[in-house]
Amino acid sequence: RAAHPTYYFFFPTPLPMPLTQAQIDLLDRVGADYKNGLTSTVASTRRNEDAAEGSEGLNTVPPPLNCPSWVCCLLPCIKHIPSMKLFRTIEPDDAEVLRNNGKWIRYDAASLVKGDIIRLSEGDTVPADCTLLALGMDPDRTIELADGDYVRGAEEEEEEEMLVDVSSITGEKKPRSSSQRSDGTVKPIQLFYGGQVLQGSGVAVVTATGSHTLLSTLIREGRWPPKGDLTEELGSTGDDEQDLEQGISLLSSRQE
Repeated sequence: RAAHPTYYFFFPTPLPMPLTQAQIDLLDRVGADYKNGLTSTVASTRRNEDAAEGSEGLNTVPPPLNCPSWVCCLLPCIKHIPSMKLFRTIEPDDAEVLRNNGKWIRYDAASLVKGDIIRLSEGDTVPADCTLLALGMDPDRTIELADGDYVRGAEEEEEEEMLVDVSSITGEKKPRSSSQRSDGTVKPIQLFYGGQVLQGSGVAVVTATGSHTLLSTLIREGRWPPKGDLTEELGSTGDDEQDLEQGISLLSSRQE
């Protein structure tokens, strides 16, 4: 299998960021700014545009039994239905997002929009459908060498592997994993709203929010909680790297 081509984004300060062509194409399609993040104005505009298309505009997923609050008060047993109990355990609370000229800010997860750059770390609930771009909490960090070259994170121990459990969404048994390749790029795994970060940390780009997420789609179609492994049906196993690259391109095309 041919090696993945490596591309670099260069900014006013020399910060080489190795990304595959599929990742670059995805960033372009979702209108993401990997260096600075979206401005509050752009994020608000996207939220309003999403609302105008018929969704709530917020990054929220309706529960499996979306009954009026008064019904839940009269029938509290609804909250103890297995699907409702599972849903409550995977709802994200907040998210660390890059906004307003490169500032990392912790927002309510409902405020995320497509194209946001987010950071994930061990113990986090994945706050939206997203694709991994880099490992570690500060992938932009570089060290200048004596010959004028730059290397990424040379003074820090590199993240060896990131593991994310998406079994509650897709039913797959093994966690999705990503590690750094020899060329500095990472395996660009697709992650889903409600997944759980078991190990490691990384930076990802949001590809879908709210009613557009995989979880929301499965709930609408009556296929959640999963009764088996849905990955083959969904066409996203998270294992084969060539399929991942192709899958990212397909995913970004569906989100246009």
